[in-house]
Amino acid sequence: MSDSELVVVHTFNSRPEADIAASALEAAEIDVMIRADDGGGQRPAMAWAGVGFEVIVREDDVDAAREILELEARKA
Repeated sequence: MSDSELVVVHTFNSRPEADIAASALEAAEIDVMIRADDGGGQRPAMAWAGVGFEVIVREDDVDAAREILELEARKA
């Protein structure tokens, strides 16, 4: 990612949910990162007790990312 501001567009309760969201954003050519304090995947409960699994994009992509995630949520 470039030096532009990064923004959390959504927080999920599990890594698989965050991975699906990130995949949808990547398919739309939006760069994305997932941030979680889960002990390198060994302690997922740590993320649940904290802020969860945060999906992060560039500030310039926030509106498009939120729109995509809303569409994906309606499909589920």
